[in-house]
Amino acid sequence: MRHPRPLTEREITLINLYINCKLEFSPRTFYAKWDVDYEMIGKICSRSPSTVRRWFRRGRNYRSPSKCDLHHLALMDFLLEHFEEIPSEIFHLLCCPSQGSQYT
Repeated sequence: MRHPRPLTEREITLINLYINCKLEFSPRTFYAKWDVDYEMIGKICSRSPSTVRRWFRRGRNYRSPSKCDLHHLALMDFLLEHFEEIPSEIFHLLCCPSQGSQYT
């Protein structure tokens, strides 16, 4: 039987902050800022290079990235900008959950 941990008021507040966070970064801005190719952007967003190419096209073949894609690029930009400031323990909890974390 499942016994989930109840949420505290603080945790509910944190969830609401996350839900309302408008952290977004466009593929064009990310591409212009960082020395990446379409394949790398695709890996960041879990998309194929052909999907990423459509984000940069004009006209009929253009496809807009999803909010999730914009969010992935914003998070990656944040990590690239602030990597040195993030304590390694926190970074490993966030990015390496298979290393014995409770989040696996």
